Amino acid sequence: MKEYDLNDNYIIDITEKKALSTKDVQVHYGNNHALFNASMAFPRYKITALIGASGCGKSTYLRCLNRMNDKIATVDGQIFYRDLDINSPKINVYEVRQHIGMVFQRPNPFAKSIKDNITFALKNSGITKKADLEERLEQSLKGAALWDEVKDDLNKSALALSGGQQQRLCIARSIAMRPDILLLDEPASALDPISTSKIEETLHVLSKDYTIIIVTHNLQQASRISDYTAFLHLGHIIEYNKTAKIFTHPKIRATEDYVSGNFG
Repeated sequence: MKEYDLNDNYIIDITEKKALSTKDVQVHYGNNHALFNASMAFPRYKITALIGASGCGKSTYLRCLNRMNDKIATVDGQIFYRDLDINSPKINVYEVRQHIGMVFQRPNPFAKSIKDNITFALKNSGITKKADLEERLEQSLKGAALWDEVKDDLNKSALALSGGQQQRLCIARSIAMRPDILLLDEPASALDPISTSKIEETLHVLSKDYTIIIVTHNLQQASRISDYTAFLHLGHIIEYNKTAKIFTHPKIRATEDYVSGNFG
């Protein structure tokens, strides 16, 4: 097995239809160079996990994919979605985020009812017909596996839900906008094992209709739910392949060390 060198990487070319790709993406927080030459493609309707030790750049990379690093970092390079470089200054960032949704590490429901959490953004985007709003409300809550738990109490405050339910509500809120891609930054890190299992089941079902990119510290979670895995270290994408190969036959010793728990 090859020893680790920052100049080496083993990043497969995706032959399936691509949902998103990046070329030479670099991120600086002031003088701190946080991400180097990130170039890879994400297959459509698959779950891709980004793994690596804390501070390796995986969340920084994820946030680039729908321009969440704007105003807090300098992001160079190209990010292609539907043949458009969405890292271009000419691109409408708010429109990008309608197509590429995001769910954060900790649940962040609005201090509103369950119903209003879903319909608020829909109304702001121009959907005003009651029937359309009701349809999106039900579909998104079903998509997040939450409908059966809340359908009889939609006017209840979202803040009264459990942590796991709040996180699934945030997923529902995102998919209500019908994005193509869903980004998730450690969505289960603050949840108990039962809630984590429900989130994983939800993501597995959603991957039939959405491209999902997830940052996780939980290697077991990455191996359970993802189709592809990218390993990042010190701001570099070191290895990217089908998940089974990353976990059983990695090409670089640094990847083997990480997935086997020898460092990080």
